[in-house]
Formats: sequence, C-alpha cells, structure tokens
Amino acid sequence: MSRNSDGYKKTTRIVHGAARTGRWDYSHHVVPPLTASATFRLESVKRGARGFTEFGSFSGADSAEPVYIYDRLDEPTRGLLESQLASMEGADFALAFASGMAAVSAAMGSLLESGDEVIAHTLLYGCTHSLLTNWYPKLGIKVRRADFTDPAAVAKLVGPRTRALYFESPVNPTLELVDLRSISEIARKASAGRRRKVYTIIDNTFATPFCQRPIEFGIDMVVHALTKNIGGFGTDVGGAVCGPKELFPAVMGYRKDFGGVLSPKAAWSILVYGVPTIPLRVKRQQYTALQVARFLSQHPLVAETRYPGLESFKQRDLALRQMRDFDGGFAPGNMIYFRLDEKKASGVEFVDHVAKNAYCVTLAVSLGHTKTLIEMPSAMTHSAYAGEGPMREHGGIRLSIGLESPVDIIKDLERSLAAVAGRRRRA
Repeated sequence: MSRNSDGYKKTTRIVHGAARTGRWDYSHHVVPPLTASATFRLESVKRGARGFTEFGSFSGADSAEPVYIYDRLDEPTRGLLESQLASMEGADFALAFASGMAAVSAAMGSLLESGDEVIAHTLLYGCTHSLLTNWYPKLGIKVRRADFTDPAAVAKLVGPRTRALYFESPVNPTLELVDLRSISEIARKASAGRRRKVYTIIDNTFATPFCQRPIEFGIDMVVHALTKNIGGFGTDVGGAVCGPKELFPAVMGYRKDFGGVLSPKAAWSILVYGVPTIPLRVKRQQYTALQVARFLSQHPLVAETRYPGLESFKQRDLALRQMRDFDGGFAPGNMIYFRLDEKKASGVEFVDHVAKNAYCVTLAVSLGHTKTLIEMPSAMTHSAYAGEGPMREHGGIRLSIGLESPVDIIKDLERSLAAVAGRRRRA
C-alpha cells in the first residue's frame, strides 16, 4: 500500500512527515534517521558533476532526489526538516540556517545589492536593527524606517530603489501587529512595471506557523529563529527562510557561499522533538498566557499589559483575522509585554527580584522555551537601540510563557510585585 499525506490535517502531517521521500527513504524508520557525514560517496565523476550542475535548481520538496556531495550544500536530515517547515508555512521551499540571524541575513542578502533600499519597521529585534544600521550602510544599501502599523506611511516611502519591505508581526517585544494583507498589497503595486520586484519579508518567530502563516496573506518570504518556539526546548540554535520557488536559487546560493548552514544534528532535534509538538506546546502556553495576562492587566502596580489574546488588546480585530492555528482557531501566541507604574514600583527591581527568588520564572533571553522566561528588552535584547526611538521606554518587560502551571507563574510574579512595592513604601 502506498502511503501519502493527502487529506490529513496539518497537525497530523507535522508528526509523521512524508512516509516516503526522495531525500531519504525512511519508510521502515518510525523516527527519521540522523546523518552525520560531512561528505558523501560519489559513484562517478559524472554523478559528481551532475550534483554541482543541478545545485540550486528548484525541483519541489519530497519528490526531489538530490545528489548529495557535501553537508554545506545539502544533506538529507536537514532536507527533511526543511520539507516540514515549507509545508507548515505553505511555502514552495524552506532552507535552514545556523541561527535566526543567519536566516534574516540570507533573506535580505539574497535580494539586495549595492544601491538598493530596504524599508523596515521602526522597531525590530536588536540584532536585526544592528544589521541594518551598522552593516548595510557599509555595503551601499540604504535603510529607511517606517511605522508598518500605518500602511500609508510605508507606501509613502517606497521609491524606485526599494527592493524589500522588512518587518515583524507580532513585533518584538511590544507585540504590535502589522496588517499583512495591506503590506503585501503595497509591494504588489510598487512592483508593477519594474524589472526587479519589491519583496516583502516578515520575521514570524513570535507567532510560528502554528499561529500565523503570512504567505496566505500575500507575504513573499518568512524567516524564523528555529531556536525559539519551533525548536521549543532551548537546546539548539537555528533559523529558516521560507519562500517562493523563484527565490530558491538565490537563497540556496547565499547559504552555500556564506556558509551559515544548520548542522544535521541540530536539524534532527528540531525535526523529531520540536516540530511535532508545536500544537501541544503552543496551545498549553496560550492557555497559560491568557491567565497570566489577565492577572497582570488587573494588578495595581502594572501600568500596561499587551497580549493579543486579551479583549482589551488595541489591535484585537486584526489579531482575530491573522492569528489562526492550523484548524482555524484563534492563536494569540505565548508572548506578553507589560510595564509597571514606575511611581509605584521599579521594573528593574521587580525583574531582579524574580531572577533571585522565583522558582518557575527565569531571567534569560530567548523565548518559546518549555520554561517561562522574563527579560527587559531595552537593557538586553534590544540594547542596540541604546534607549533611542521606539525603545526610549526603559521599563518594558517581556515574558515568554512556558509549560508550567499558570497558578505557579502568577504566584512567582505576585510575590515579586509585592516585594518591590513594599520596598517603595518603606523608602
């Protein structure tokens, strides 16, 4: 009997993958195998030449039977992960990289050349901001910033040299949402009559493909830090670029020449442990995040709480339209952003108290972990902004909800809030 995944739900397909694939026949393996060879045996010079000639040509996902030559070019375990990621995002292809920033660099770097222009959202992950401000000017690439929550402001900046529109949604760390359909329409109109198309690129790390699939809204390229919710366990660093087949040769060539390729061992862990458990983990994290967000939003020391799952979230209607899981359910994710009323309690003192005294809330960067993580972006992940522009608010706190009981997370937060409030009163 021939097995295929046609007609099965995506939540089932990410558990089982392809029953048979040209990348590696593992029909007798319950768990996909792991390769650990940097180079591959070739039966003839002719076969080796064929591998180099065909490299970078798009031939589809599971139907492909590539000639494997060298790990950095292509290899089977990573290829299995990539076929899963492409399926999850609804992309023609996915390519895995050594880190999320390697993926961000590849998505833009494969498109841009000296003299081109990128329009980017005013607030981005700190290292992406650093890439755009510290490195791209040296390459002759102009970067202009706009508020992507205002599509008219983005459209106004698009010019003849604009090659890419780059943003995050939800935005890291403040959780504003960008109307994906509006931004894709701006790029479509701007591309009319041009020799070189204007591409849209989104960092979809906060949402993951489980909560949001931007390609369905017309976005061209999607990048991920696989380190976060897709990997899920905080053990492997990785990134991915997902996109249309027309861009496959450029992104594949960029990865080959710049060398930021994901190792097969990391790919195997993400494929076997991370991908199949995304629905289970994220659904639990969303349930807990809503309880924690409600607690914070009602606490007298908290000045503001942002979580797309709250009815009070300013962009609630947009969240309901865009953030949907594989079965169509509302999927607001596991990230919370909040600020204390600094007249009543210090945000820095609060986070420090959590770090030293909490049992199940950990002060650490990263997100999407099985453990709940807390940090202060302006001082940590977004320090590249140096407190300027969109990060001039120093008191914002980012909370990534893990798999602990919501009762216990709230208990830890409540104790630290009470402790810093007590200090302020005694002072």
